[in-house]
Amino acid sequence: MAEDAAADSAEAETLPPPLAGVRVLDFTAVVSGPFCTVLLADMGAEVVKVEPPLGENTRHAVRYPGRGEQDEDYFYVNNRSKKSLALDLKNPTARKLIHEMARKADIVVENFAPGTAARLGIAWDDLHPLNEKLVYCSVSGFGQDGPYRDRLALDPIVQGYSGIMSITGQADGPPTLTGASVTDAISGVTAAYAIAAALCATRQDGKGRYVDLSMQCAAMSAVSARMGEYLQAGQAPTRRGNRSNIRIPANTYQCSDGKFIQLMVLNDRHWPALCKSLGCEEWLDTEKWHAVNGRYEDQDKIHDMVAAKVATQPADYWLPRMVANRLPNAPINDYEDAANDPQVAHRDLIRTLDHPKSGPVRVVGPGWKIKDTETEMQPPPLLNQHMDEVLEGWLGWSDAQINEFRKEVGQDG
Repeated sequence: MAEDAAADSAEAETLPPPLAGVRVLDFTAVVSGPFCTVLLADMGAEVVKVEPPLGENTRHAVRYPGRGEQDEDYFYVNNRSKKSLALDLKNPTARKLIHEMARKADIVVENFAPGTAARLGIAWDDLHPLNEKLVYCSVSGFGQDGPYRDRLALDPIVQGYSGIMSITGQADGPPTLTGASVTDAISGVTAAYAIAAALCATRQDGKGRYVDLSMQCAAMSAVSARMGEYLQAGQAPTRRGNRSNIRIPANTYQCSDGKFIQLMVLNDRHWPALCKSLGCEEWLDTEKWHAVNGRYEDQDKIHDMVAAKVATQPADYWLPRMVANRLPNAPINDYEDAANDPQVAHRDLIRTLDHPKSGPVRVVGPGWKIKDTETEMQPPPLLNQHMDEVLEGWLGWSDAQINEFRKEVGQDG
């Protein structure tokens, strides 16, 4: 009985988040860097976002329809659970503070243009001598060296350089941006992954690490499956719309109600599943179509056959049949559909946070769940909201010291 009780107690134990107790100095802005650091915050790290005196530029983005000036929705997306300091890093007193905080930090992340951190006196070479265990990550468009080092880069620019746009769009149309900032997201995830790995190594040997993250390289690494067509076969992939070059059929089809669905015959076992789902078992009589090479030869014909059949019924008719037959399929959701999807609700992905100015704000949480572990999510910060809290908590400063510092950096009004 005692062993059973101990086992039950162990099962009920709540574990700390993986990065609990880790301190992060965050000098990032826009999307790629803030997405990296919000992932660290979601893992339990204490992230202190250092902003310019007027705030990070996404605070000033055009407001969404129906939203007020107080609603910094673009900023809210990737800055939940962070603490905010507002500092002019050109001010020597502010720079001295950053150096003191770097002594207490585990991680520093910045996505300034290469060379900017050095000019501000907060680069790896400035901070690592103060803290030999520091993990420092620089996120930039093309890396800290090389012929493109000083070129400006945002997500659309990186999509162009990486080749992603060349394979996105209809076959007879122009290269097309993806609808979401995929290279920003890829870069943020890759940076967080590299930082976490570097932190593990540093905790083993006590030696800090410098991570140089190139958005161009991160994007190309993430799309390497399509890149393999060129690297191995010497043929650059082309735009195919929503069709696949190796899965036949795999495409987006319009139903009789005007809605679109996505389906994919991932392997030869799914061909009978497609035929049964569509009520076209007679297609199974064509022996060559049971193998992908045969379907590849007749792919245009097969796509046309599937399109014609799908067009005869609404989406709600086809999707349950495909689910029942274990055929990969999906509705084509808009963002409203996606946010209200029952599986999303089941996993509690969309969180509502109580913001001091905007009231309830909805944000998308992390894509993972860790058993018996939960990070308490906090609303995005007001500008400079946590100055006193951070200076007391990180450096042990008294109220008098904090007030004197505020005077020295022009925040005494």
